[in-house]
Amino acid sequence: MEHAWNISPKEAIRLQRSLAGQVLIEPLRGPVNTIAGTDCAFIGKDTILATAVLFDARTLAVIAHSEVRVACTFPYVPGLLSFREAPAVIAAVEKLPAWPDLLMVDGQGLAHPRGFGIACHVGLWLDLPVIGVAKSRLCGEHRTPGMRRGCHVRLLLDGNRVGSVVRTRDGVNPLYVSVGHRVTLEDAIRWTIRCATQARLPEPTRRAHQMVTRMKTGPT
Repeated sequence: MEHAWNISPKEAIRLQRSLAGQVLIEPLRGPVNTIAGTDCAFIGKDTILATAVLFDARTLAVIAHSEVRVACTFPYVPGLLSFREAPAVIAAVEKLPAWPDLLMVDGQGLAHPRGFGIACHVGLWLDLPVIGVAKSRLCGEHRTPGMRRGCHVRLLLDGNRVGSVVRTRDGVNPLYVSVGHRVTLEDAIRWTIRCATQARLPEPTRRAHQMVTRMKTGPT
């Protein structure tokens, strides 16, 4: 799956709608030995930073990480985040020494007004199993999940389940978890909880966020 990134917002919306039907919801194939997380940050309006961190899926020990700095050519438009950030995320993942068996992206997957958030975009482009793990809701409605770690409720959009609202720590704000590509929602929930060992965020995206923050504040 390839396309131009420097397109108009109207063309981007049409592309999202056409690509949404290609997202696969299926059980993970084979063992998950490695897992990676990604995150992005901006310097001004024109430069985007991205990191990818590769982990041992059993121990959550860091195996490797990558950093990229690329020009940002797409404007900020709500619902079109992937056209700004996905090229950098993809470049960071491609720079890792090995493909992860599972990827966590800081952002939405199917929990998107057109069913095609950044986790779907990255998953289709790389043909990898991807989970979208977002800190805030973009769309849909839900009840409040229980206050204990592991509690989760359905996120519904127009009556359809597009994700889950997952409590990863006792008493802290939940995360919005959805399918990106080639996983089930049950896979996404299970791995998000499993990887949230030290904080609200799962370790792959938490460590990616720490690294991209250091990139932004460090020497340019």
